[in-house]
Amino acid sequence: MKGYRQYFLRKLGWFLVTFVFAFLLNFILPRLMPGDPVAAIVARYAQGMSNTSGVQKIYEQYTELFGTNKPMLEQFFIYVKNVAQGDFGFSFSQYPRTVADVLKSAIWWTIWLQFPAIIVGWIIGNTLGALAAYLKGGFDKVLMPISIFISNFPQFGMAVILLVIFGVTLNWFPTSGGYGFDLMPSFTWSFLWSVIVHYQLPFWSIVLIAIGGQAIGMRSMAIYELNADYVKYSRFLGIKDRKIVGYVFRNAMLPQVTGLALSIGTMVGGALVAEIIFSYPGLGTTLLNGVMGQDYPLISACTLIITMMVLSANFIIEILYGLIDPRIKAAQAD
Repeated sequence: MKGYRQYFLRKLGWFLVTFVFAFLLNFILPRLMPGDPVAAIVARYAQGMSNTSGVQKIYEQYTELFGTNKPMLEQFFIYVKNVAQGDFGFSFSQYPRTVADVLKSAIWWTIWLQFPAIIVGWIIGNTLGALAAYLKGGFDKVLMPISIFISNFPQFGMAVILLVIFGVTLNWFPTSGGYGFDLMPSFTWSFLWSVIVHYQLPFWSIVLIAIGGQAIGMRSMAIYELNADYVKYSRFLGIKDRKIVGYVFRNAMLPQVTGLALSIGTMVGGALVAEIIFSYPGLGTTLLNGVMGQDYPLISACTLIITMMVLSANFIIEILYGLIDPRIKAAQAD
């Protein structure tokens, strides 16, 4: 137990150090972007005004409101205090909406799209990879090239292919949006059916990419484990093949669990391209709008969410590994 405590504290220390550096970059990098977002807001609200002193007065009011007239160090401490209270301020590009309100309306679209897609892709990919390693023969010869081909597709490539084939050519599914533009969000069958139909293309564009990578990883690990000495010794002792295969695939799953945790952690950043291509109303489209509008608070909030998800997923999987992986347990005991 003492060894595990030291292991836990070491991982926690690295988590905190990484978070501090990521938090600093999360604050600094958006503010290094060229341009003045406050000037864009003033130009929008001061249209038709010919009085330059009035426009200047409006500009000064907005710089004071957003705090962009303060020194960078003072802005940072204000930012830390506000984030600790869950306040990300106002969105520059969607003023007077707050960043929290913008994220609240977008994050659930991303979670309900990408979390099921990653889980489904992980399950199907690992099942196919395990079958390819165990059955070999024609199944493996067909699955392996297809998996390599699909896994090397960029996210936008798969999304565009599905969009062109099923959205434009066959016209089976809509090409953009999270629901019909003529509908209002409500718990009616017409709205729910529209959400389901719009869900299909972005969902499968993520699933297909995940299947290819997971199948390759699981096949390689399963083949390695099937040729391990303990498998040969177990067969020599006359242990049933079904029992041996159970141990083999349980050991082969350990790296795949790590891949699942990282996929979940990076789902906000890894598959945002699909949301942007299909104009899906999730964090991907929100982040793109924030970058285009030089929206510092919105960009910082989105990237902070991505950072926390990645770091938390890594930390949780490291802690779980210390409990379930016998090799790490042995190292702790030593």
